[in-house]
Amino acid sequence: MKRILARIVLALSTLVILSGCAGKMRYPSYYTLNLPVPPDPPPPQNAKATVAIREFSAPAYLRRGEIVFKASPESVGFYAYHRWAIDPCEFVTDSVMNRLGASGIFSHVKRYDGRPDAEYLLSGRLEKLEEIDYEGAVKVEVAISAQMTKLDTGAVVWSKAVSEIGGVDKRDVPAVVSAMSNTMDRAMQELLTPLSVEVTCSAALKRN
Repeated sequence: MKRILARIVLALSTLVILSGCAGKMRYPSYYTLNLPVPPDPPPPQNAKATVAIREFSAPAYLRRGEIVFKASPESVGFYAYHRWAIDPCEFVTDSVMNRLGASGIFSHVKRYDGRPDAEYLLSGRLEKLEEIDYEGAVKVEVAISAQMTKLDTGAVVWSKAVSEIGGVDKRDVPAVVSAMSNTMDRAMQELLTPLSVEVTCSAALKRN
């Protein structure tokens, strides 16, 4: 009888401990960047070129899932309970594709699937997407690079790299993600704005 009572007491104690641990469990929060929706593309006029977008690459630490912060230029830290809901590289690739589709520069914009059925191939790299916690106030940094090649020749017709710094209003992760969204928007705009000129010049040279 005493053994049975001891087992019951042990089982109840275990349940209490487990329920206490469950009450202290912390679940991660998930975030995504929020960029303005591109406007509807203008009516097609002289746009004849087609482009395929290869998925952007990034350093391995940016693809772990956690939001990144840097307490010094040499250190890389991760928020264990604050994570990206979507791979940043996939997000950047889709955003670039949507912006080029809305620009009216190209007659067709698609994801690159290995087939040579587009005139141009755009490849890029997300270099930085991180919170900066040194040199004064909290900031965020976004850096992107990209280049466009002719698929048939491999010749580079355009390339550019941009880096943008944004301020953070509050010292919390939602404010950091909001600042990253605004900074990413500026970086993409700066990256893609001169693209129409380059493509137009390339097409003109081809005709001549």
